[in-house]
Amino acid sequence: MTEAGLRVGVVLIGRNEGARLVRCLESVCDGQRPVVYVDSGSTDQSVAEAQQRSALVVALDMSRPFSAARARNEGWRALLAAHPGLDAVQFIDGDCEVVPGWLEAAGAALGGDASVVAVCGYRRERHPEASVYNRICDVEWRSGPAGDVRCFGGDVMIRASALTAVGGYDPSVIAAEDDELGVRLRAHTGGRFVRLPQDSTLHDADMHRAGQWWQRAKRCGHGYAQVHHLHGAPPERYFEQNLRRTVLWGAVAPAAALGLALPTLGLSLGLLARYPVVAARTALRTRQQGFPLGHALAWGGSVALQPFPELLGVIKFHRDRVQHAAPEIIEYKS
Repeated sequence: MTEAGLRVGVVLIGRNEGARLVRCLESVCDGQRPVVYVDSGSTDQSVAEAQQRSALVVALDMSRPFSAARARNEGWRALLAAHPGLDAVQFIDGDCEVVPGWLEAAGAALGGDASVVAVCGYRRERHPEASVYNRICDVEWRSGPAGDVRCFGGDVMIRASALTAVGGYDPSVIAAEDDELGVRLRAHTGGRFVRLPQDSTLHDADMHRAGQWWQRAKRCGHGYAQVHHLHGAPPERYFEQNLRRTVLWGAVAPAAALGLALPTLGLSLGLLARYPVVAARTALRTRQQGFPLGHALAWGGSVALQPFPELLGVIKFHRDRVQHAAPEIIEYKS
């Protein structure tokens, strides 16, 4: 099916997403647009639901290490093999659904400017009221200005020729795989990424426990470390500032505050005041951006405390790298 003159297909990935996958499929399966669903070992009715809606199903070989990057690669390759004339691929996760009008808007942005190779919008959380952790996601998805951007997330429309030119995602990257792909897309195509000032998808984080937030932040730290390891050299220096912040406030500052407490007669403990200060400052800034108070407080607390789980993700990446261990996906929904 054409979106504003471009021939666009859809790749969605998932595992045991249940009703979320059904909503996702119904948002893109119209009987004309080619859709590929990549299933990662679901034990529910995911495959049957996709087949019922005429999506091409690709079942991943789960004897090999899983990553979202690998799933997306198998999806877009199957899509272009079946429909070689497509101009663009819209990627979406199975716990999301495309909002009406997004595919047309993204297609128009790609079709109207040959320098643009990727288009994204804003995710919105479907149930932000369900938990403090869902509210954190809702703020995260809506952060950052529209216009030219340096990176994109999992819900993105990418020009098929650009995707093919760089070979798609790096399947070894288990988090922040979108950032890693973006670095290579810019380097090889010189193209631009554009965020449109409109919603693209609704997301269902389904987070209700602190442990889920912790695992998600740990995965984020792993992504910082792995992508920095690949693209941390000049001129990219990708995730360099994120890593410095994580190490400083996740390890160095608290260690110094506690370790120097006796020699400084407790003065070093003042370093710990940084955490509530950052939480309050971030919450105030978020409130000024128009978010509800509950969203602002949740986001402020998350920003202040996330260096601790992020640090564990950084350590995990480098430990696995030194030990030559295969990276394992860090789940947060289980």
